Amino acid sequence: MNGTRASVRLSISSLRAHKRRFAGTFVAVLLGVAFLTGTLVMGDTLRASFDTMFTDANAGTDAVVRGTDVITVAGETRGTRQPVSTALVKRIERTPGVAAAAPDIQGAGQLIGADGKPVGGQGPPTLAGNWIDDPELNPYRLATGRAPAAPGEVVVNRGTADRGGLRIGDTTVLRTPEPVHVRIVGLATFGGQDGMGQVTYTAMTQADAEKYLTPKPGQASAIQVRAGPGTGQRELVDALRPVLPKGVEAVTGQAAAAENRDMISGAFLGLFTTLLLVFSGIVLLVATFSIHNTFAIVVAQRTRENALLRALGAARRQVVVATLVEATAVAVIASAAGLAGGIGIAAGLQALFPAAGFPFPDGSLVIGPLSLVLPLAVGVLVCLGSALLPAVRAGRTAPLAALRESAVDDSGASRTRAVTGLVLLSASVGAILGGTLATSSVWLPALGAVAALAAFVILGPVAATYAVRTLGAPLGRLRGVTGGLARRNALRSPRRTASTATALMIGVAVVSLFTVFGASLKATMNRTVDRSFAGDVAISAPALGAGGSGLSPRLAPAVGRLPQVATAVGLGKGVAEVDGAGRALTVTDPAALGRVFDLGRVDGSLTGLGTNGIAVSAAEAAERGLRPGSPVRLTFTDGARQEFTVRAVYDRPELAGDYVITRRAWAPHRAQDSDSLIAVSFAPGVSTADGRAAVARTAAAYGNPDVQTRGEYAKSSAGAIDMMLTLVYALLALAVLIALLGIANTLTLALHERTRELGLLRAVGQTRSQLRSMVRWESVLVAAFGTAGGLLLGGFLGWVLVEASAGDTAVAFDLPPLRLLAVALVGIAAGALAGLRPARRAARLDVLRAIAAQ
Repeated sequence: MNGTRASVRLSISSLRAHKRRFAGTFVAVLLGVAFLTGTLVMGDTLRASFDTMFTDANAGTDAVVRGTDVITVAGETRGTRQPVSTALVKRIERTPGVAAAAPDIQGAGQLIGADGKPVGGQGPPTLAGNWIDDPELNPYRLATGRAPAAPGEVVVNRGTADRGGLRIGDTTVLRTPEPVHVRIVGLATFGGQDGMGQVTYTAMTQADAEKYLTPKPGQASAIQVRAGPGTGQRELVDALRPVLPKGVEAVTGQAAAAENRDMISGAFLGLFTTLLLVFSGIVLLVATFSIHNTFAIVVAQRTRENALLRALGAARRQVVVATLVEATAVAVIASAAGLAGGIGIAAGLQALFPAAGFPFPDGSLVIGPLSLVLPLAVGVLVCLGSALLPAVRAGRTAPLAALRESAVDDSGASRTRAVTGLVLLSASVGAILGGTLATSSVWLPALGAVAALAAFVILGPVAATYAVRTLGAPLGRLRGVTGGLARRNALRSPRRTASTATALMIGVAVVSLFTVFGASLKATMNRTVDRSFAGDVAISAPALGAGGSGLSPRLAPAVGRLPQVATAVGLGKGVAEVDGAGRALTVTDPAALGRVFDLGRVDGSLTGLGTNGIAVSAAEAAERGLRPGSPVRLTFTDGARQEFTVRAVYDRPELAGDYVITRRAWAPHRAQDSDSLIAVSFAPGVSTADGRAAVARTAAAYGNPDVQTRGEYAKSSAGAIDMMLTLVYALLALAVLIALLGIANTLTLALHERTRELGLLRAVGQTRSQLRSMVRWESVLVAAFGTAGGLLLGGFLGWVLVEASAGDTAVAFDLPPLRLLAVALVGIAAGALAGLRPARRAARLDVLRAIAAQ
């Protein structure tokens, strides 16, 4: 116990005497913990705020009557549910325990702002529905104005009006997708907020909602029910069940509100917080290498000090404990500061997000116990884990090491390390190739990618020797003796150089991985459009997110009647269960489809589908064992079941989808009919400019959607990729910053151990400018090595990600040279920046004191 106390006192004294040594470690832990804390606190706050908002908004709804059957297709968070008859309202109102009931009609409706552009059409849902007069059943509350009472009158949520520059009394257009001229008579709030996040909502009269949002009058999405005094929600549901027809169910208002909350906030929050947690992990991984490097250098510099302790009787355990106590002290203080910083980050985001268009619901920050305990524990564990090996190495210091003149770390790369790294690299490549080329396994490539990262770390000191010699070769000619000395300093300790560069390598690798993956997705989209889209222009609904109401199905026939147009075909969307599995349907004119889209080889005929024929992609047909003439049973959202016959099998489903039926076949089962894309080919001799202008004039009467050339259509379809990359680069900036702090800290510590050497260089004539240049070029070489390794690893893992995510889809792998060159230049420039402060400190050394340093 006394020995442990002595170790603790020694560690505290050492920390007080050498606070600057651990500045980089402190900052790395602080930033990593702050990022993690901010993510967790922000998630807790958003989750609690959305929960409160939905609870308040739906407090008056005690039961919801809706269709039992729901069809969900891949990629959807909420399925398509069978509508209910509004005639049920009277039957429900006569049920004991019911105080009121009202139909709830919902559909897509995109409001046009004062500037002529759609509000919220590039991401969040754009909803429309009927205004419910009962204030307790209506989740929206009138803030100003009045409820709609006449045809064409609407109420919009206040956030939508603000973003669209609209006021009460303004007239505008609501795309349903048919353009409807409306006048705003009221503004509403949802649960006390301006809206459900960025979701836009437009409420019409019930007659208008039935006219524009339902396939026929007398249908509603659901029926909201309010209980009478003394009747609980469960009792109300039990009372409603006997009066409901087959295919219709009643659920409690609390259950319906929870489903809506999860749909709006759950999926978004899950994806958002998972993304941030992944980047928090990357930041902490980068910090681990920086922390490890700091303690490794400190231990190497204190070799004589530890040896003297051992010679005076200190046990190995005491030396190890002394080092770990220093790590614990730094970790606890930095983690505590990181907690405070993370809470500040969350508060800042809560204020910043509304200005960026992503409003937090009002409410105080919610800080759960996990949001405090987990970051603190992670920060301490990361710091202790990073310091463990250096601490063990310190404990192995022999007492005779106290007689050595120098304690400079000149460790190199061993043959065992080289062999181990090469074996691990070979195994990782084998696992990756086996998983991506031989099987469809996702876990095998993922395991191989982790092994590849480990192999790069192990092989770092081996590669550092050759890489620094190669990268630094021009320095001797360009910078003379100064450049040569910078190269030799970087080569002096390959292990240290590799460890310093590894943190930057990981950051650059992740940036490169997403850059390559994003470029590949864009190349795939371009190739798909070039290969499959044979038209001249495309009229498209918003391609990003869930926004938009689609295009009017009357637009394609109107464009097709233009003398400049040879063919115009619209692609609508439908859903059905195909042999029991939810599938998306493409609703179109199959005969015209083949004239504007290249479907590859077609077995059978697209011209005779009629009302009971269906066309299937070759991949889907192979999976289900289908061929022309095979029967397929479809179940629609209205509950109808119909036997279809496969009339055609086509090779290329990229734009046409996996299942194609005619509009006549879909009409009896459709909900709100719309097209997502209209492909147009011009008549012979019509120029692109003339044809596009004619199409745009016709489209103006249908909500003025965008008319794009093939290249513009491909670019807009890939727009979400650039948004993703921008977010990734912003999140990874913190990881790169920590890596640069690690380089700067390593250089500072290395210069400390080379104080006498630097004094001798100054004594024999090296100028301050030459010394600064030498240190900066050493930093650039380390950064160049890390950047090169990151580009190589990131490009390889980018290919792995492309191949692993391709599945049955042909994805075009693409290496964007200009973007990767920009990443390389930023990495090298960052290295030069990291070397500025150590260079200035080195240049300020007093020559005589430096020579006398031990």
